[in-house]
Amino acid sequence: MPGIEETDARIEFERENRSPTDLEFEPITSEDEDYESAPSDYEINTYPADFTLEVLHRKWKEEEILIPDFQRRFVWKQTQASKLVESFLVGLPVPAVFLYKERKSQKSFVIDGQQRLKSIFFFFEGYFGLEERGTRRVFTLTGLSPDSKFANRRFEDFQEEDKRRLRDSVLRAFVVQQLDPQDDTSMYHIFERLNTGGTLLTNQEIRNCVFHGRFIEFLDELNKDPSWQSILGKSKPDTHRKDIELIVRFFAMRNIDAYKKPMKDFLSGFMKKNRDASKETLAESREIFTRTCDGVVASLGEKPFHIRAGLNAAVFDSVMTAFSKHLEEIPGDIKGRYDRLTKSAEFGKHTRNWTTDEETVRTRFRLAETELFD
Repeated sequence: MPGIEETDARIEFERENRSPTDLEFEPITSEDEDYESAPSDYEINTYPADFTLEVLHRKWKEEEILIPDFQRRFVWKQTQASKLVESFLVGLPVPAVFLYKERKSQKSFVIDGQQRLKSIFFFFEGYFGLEERGTRRVFTLTGLSPDSKFANRRFEDFQEEDKRRLRDSVLRAFVVQQLDPQDDTSMYHIFERLNTGGTLLTNQEIRNCVFHGRFIEFLDELNKDPSWQSILGKSKPDTHRKDIELIVRFFAMRNIDAYKKPMKDFLSGFMKKNRDASKETLAESREIFTRTCDGVVASLGEKPFHIRAGLNAAVFDSVMTAFSKHLEEIPGDIKGRYDRLTKSAEFGKHTRNWTTDEETVRTRFRLAETELFD
């Protein structure tokens, strides 16, 4: 279990970096404080690869190099990016980047180095900043010595020899590839431990990268469902993907007999299993989810799982699962039953403390189904 300092650091980080659109959760023992199972034994191959900046730029444009969602927060100032560009031009050393090469797709994911890579890509394309944030502007090299021949220049202003020098400059990458077992599961642990950006990533942010594909796109679509947004009490996506994690939790916990702590490994295993789910499976899952959300909102109203200060994930998973199994037999007095359930001392005990223990989970699921639908 993480130490007190680590847990407090995460709480403080989330408080300081919370967007107005982010979900607030009731403070209970969550999967972040859960015990972590030991990683498997892996056979990993790590090797250096020298790429020219031109090749890296091409690979990025052709999506052979991908920057995970949680790494897309570009924070460098234009002066920092300008000095990096100058370092290449005058031959100063630049720290290597780390890439994870996925076995199946052969695509590479940036583990560490996105600030450096994006700075170069921006300069080649002539604009600094992100268009979607409204910060995009012409990229001239700023903050350099007035004596520098590159000061206040755009890439297109360079002489041809300087353009070639920059395009042909080499950036070393350390490429990490899992050889055994052949499932890329080490990528989750690598992103947890090797990222040096200082950002405390949520488990779901890492899952969205590691298990990218059809299932992630499906979850993003479900996150736009109007009834689901009424349950959350918000219409905009959560910055750290906690709304997506709740959807994963709903689907995974419907098979309560398979549940085994720690919660975060259980959810990761579910996403790995369903990463390439068939269209038929996704269509069936969509119907279950939307009908459950509609039934919960019609029966319990908006934000039904905000019992106290924020959303209680333990109440959410047990009640949503119970509803999903009894959509054709919702009692007329369901609202009264729900109020009694949430005021029950026994149910409260199993939704506030150590909520990811197997016995606690199964007890609250039994209580929810019995009290609401028997």
